[in-house]
Amino acid sequence: MKCVICKYEETKPGTVTVTLERGETTLVFKNVPAQVCENCGEAYVDEAITAQLLMDAEAAVKTGVQVEFRQFVAA
Repeated sequence: MKCVICKYEETKPGTVTVTLERGETTLVFKNVPAQVCENCGEAYVDEAITAQLLMDAEAAVKTGVQVEFRQFVAA
């Protein structure tokens, strides 16, 4: 797909780090699969992976996690 930010480059498969914050909770997910623009670095995470990240984040908030770093593991 063509990058919607720079409109210059096609995206390529890669991995990114995603940081989510809610209230007092900060979660950092490393090695998240994404389509990444080689020109500007914009990352596009697909819907299923985003849903998994949000479910994991919600569970962390409910258990009172303040800061946590995780390696992404597909469900």
